[in-house]
Amino acid sequence: MFKLIQTDTSSKARLGTLTTPHGQIDTPVFMPVGTQASVKALDPRELLEMGTQILLGNTYHLSIRPGLEIITQAGGLHKFMNWQLPILTDSGGFQVFSLAKIRKIKEHGVEFRSHLDGSLLFLGPKEAMHIQKVLGSDIAMVFDECPPHTAPAKDQKEAVERTIRWGAECKEQPRNEGQLVFGIVQGGSNAALREYCAKKLVGIGFDGYAIGGVSVGEPEHEMMKAIEFTEPFLPQDQPRYAMGLGTPAQLVELVARGVDMFDCVLPTRVARNGTAFTTKGTISIKAGFNKANFRPIEEGCECYACKNFTRAYLRHLLNVNEILGLRMLSVHNSHMYLKVMTDIREHLKAGTFGEFRKEFVANYIPSQKLLAVRNAHRDAAIVAQEV
Repeated sequence: MFKLIQTDTSSKARLGTLTTPHGQIDTPVFMPVGTQASVKALDPRELLEMGTQILLGNTYHLSIRPGLEIITQAGGLHKFMNWQLPILTDSGGFQVFSLAKIRKIKEHGVEFRSHLDGSLLFLGPKEAMHIQKVLGSDIAMVFDECPPHTAPAKDQKEAVERTIRWGAECKEQPRNEGQLVFGIVQGGSNAALREYCAKKLVGIGFDGYAIGGVSVGEPEHEMMKAIEFTEPFLPQDQPRYAMGLGTPAQLVELVARGVDMFDCVLPTRVARNGTAFTTKGTISIKAGFNKANFRPIEEGCECYACKNFTRAYLRHLLNVNEILGLRMLSVHNSHMYLKVMTDIREHLKAGTFGEFRKEFVANYIPSQKLLAVRNAHRDAAIVAQEV
């Protein structure tokens, strides 16, 4: 299922392959987010051309719209969205955090009020695993509780105990043939809780392990601590997944800390706000200095946007609200994220990851505004901007 090919001599970075029912994935890997069975503004052909290996979908949102009956009639999520490569589905556990105002946590799951019409919904381990079985995802995530990083120690501990209990229940549920199930480690930035949760989940036994409770508003150093507190207690011969992260420089640093899989909404989300990622940091394409700038978004980039359009043209499209503008920024940003992961894998193969890491992080200037966007990542924003 997972084959560890090589470990970097200068860090904990790993090169591997993950085999799923819909194909093999080279790791480290970035998964574009297709919450509603679509990566915002991009079509499957474009995703394939830029080297996408696996997409992410969401159990909660897809179970509401279009609903399991429609997806079943279509022959499963892969056929419904015309995507033949692997899909990972989030269990809906993040919505326990992000939809806090419209849910109640109970012993065997969470009671939600639909963000669409207020109707009563219930999602627990049995329900989450059944939905993911119907969707037919290659990797199903266990149902967990993701508390905010500011939660008191008592609440963090209760969330960990609930996550372990729900994880064990998820493990016992029916799944599709070949469908992999990943456990999710919680515990905030508490080292003891992270260790405890990781050991308990490893004792239950899953096909891979995710580090949850990150990208929930915490500062970057707390995020890194959560990863560092968890990684030593995860099996070496199974994949590790950091959920909801992060900027390109953060991905490089997290690979160096032993993480194999990532997802993040930032590439397409900030594109819709006129921001482009580059290897030097972010650029506001809508800024005045690009009005007569006839260079590409980033020199040397091989994406369709950079090979065919200038910053001046893209700025014009954005300013007159032409859809092509946000589409091209989405193409560029998604391509850039995937290219970073390709570069990481190539440098790991060549034994030069240490030099690549040092140079990339030194040259990448983080945007405080962008960090604010990441820290404000809530499902309310998904509902307002992406539904």
